[in-house]
Amino acid sequence: MVLFPFALGGIVAIVVLLAVSAFFSSSETAIFSLSPEWFDAQAATGDPRGRTLKELHDDPHRLLVTLLVGNNVVNIAISSIVTVLVASSLPSGSAVVVTTLFTSVLVLIFGEIVPKSFGLGNAERWSLTVAGPVRLVERALSPLISILDWITRRMNALISGDANIEKPYTD
Repeated sequence: MVLFPFALGGIVAIVVLLAVSAFFSSSETAIFSLSPEWFDAQAATGDPRGRTLKELHDDPHRLLVTLLVGNNVVNIAISSIVTVLVASSLPSGSAVVVTTLFTSVLVLIFGEIVPKSFGLGNAERWSLTVAGPVRLVERALSPLISILDWITRRMNALISGDANIEKPYTD
């Protein structure tokens, strides 16, 4: 039966994507929970991870856009895969309800709440661990991140009068 390998592949993809979602959520919480002085101290140690982390932290808006783009793309992919899997088994009305509830619970627990708690509880160590991968994502998605960074800075300036509204939270 072709359906079983398809479903198994979908489940494996969901598990992998949840791990990536957890990565982005925990990274966001860990990095944004630390003081600017901590980043300065890490950069001064000579550890390349500390320097990378300081560079990322020095542009908090771009860092936030990077993490949110990564997390949202992954979470939408999870939802899409769950929708395909559920839609093949249930009538469309029920499939929408089941998919929405199942995906919400799955992403909230395994992609948001637990990872953010982990990031907060292990902020210093985890921030250093994720510095390189976050930089890699930022560079790989640079054109998209640059466009979204520019758009959201302009929108922030219109809404609040300041293009860098997250700056007080990182100082």
